[in-house]
Amino acid sequence: MTTYLLPPEQDHKVSDLNDPTTEEDSADQSANPPCVLVFNASDPSGAGGLACDAVAMASVGAHMLPVVTGAYARDTAEIFDHFPFDEDAVAEQARTILEDVEVQLIKVGFVGTPENLSTVAETATDYPDVPVVAYMPNLSWWEDTQIEAYLDAFRDLVLPQTTVLVGNHSTLWRWLLPDWAGERPPGPRDIARAASEFGVPYTLVTGMVSPDQFIDNVLASPQTVLASEKYERLDAVFAGAGDTLSGALAALLASGSDLAAATTEALSYMDRCLDAGFRPGMGHVLPDRLFWAQPEEEDEAVSEGESPTIDLALPPHDTRH
Repeated sequence: MTTYLLPPEQDHKVSDLNDPTTEEDSADQSANPPCVLVFNASDPSGAGGLACDAVAMASVGAHMLPVVTGAYARDTAEIFDHFPFDEDAVAEQARTILEDVEVQLIKVGFVGTPENLSTVAETATDYPDVPVVAYMPNLSWWEDTQIEAYLDAFRDLVLPQTTVLVGNHSTLWRWLLPDWAGERPPGPRDIARAASEFGVPYTLVTGMVSPDQFIDNVLASPQTVLASEKYERLDAVFAGAGDTLSGALAALLASGSDLAAATTEALSYMDRCLDAGFRPGMGHVLPDRLFWAQPEEEDEAVSEGESPTIDLALPPHDTRH
């Protein structure tokens, strides 16, 4: 996949997301990868969180600046708990790195508390020319009172700062249109219209199941559909797809891709990650975000007459005292 780097002195405003990088801009590009400031939790399973963001963003050419907002207690099957960082610790992490490194984009994942959401909003307010990609995960594992407080704070504090909101159709529907009374489910533009009431110009709605067993993903504004991609529904339950998509989208936008092209490329990347997915434990399948680094089958074959492989495995750890 091809990405383009923004020169460090170039402002990357909301309006720029639909303007492709010009040849003149490309000639002045920096050799450094674009930097994305990420607010997210640590996930020991590697399904989502900062581990996911780091690999997904590196795969499409961006450098992640991680701000740890807390830690999950989870395995590959389910989330059992979350331990949030104090908001002062989150704020100090962000402040310190932002005083040193210029960022092209901010990505917001799960940050654990309304107080941390306030810190995220304050940071975004201090950098009004930096676009924000915000991902809303499924929070059904949490207590109802915690979910309600978190969603209310996210809606009131973070959405006004958000450039692109990313989320599953059912998650965004329940959150933004809880009183929907239509005979049909709300479409992407309905959800985008609801998000726009809080200041969000673009919404990427994922996971809409079509009658032909394809999954539809739509980037919409209140006025129109900007991009739409369908992929065949895979017979597996995945963990980490949303973080993978939002991380790749954030990195591509930071790299200078226009919004529609970045969305299409990020969706394609996610689909290939899912297609190459693996099950490291007894739970769900995880996206293989490094599918592109796997050797081809013909490269793995050993031809006749080839020198035998030398075993350089470490000996067992049986130190005696």
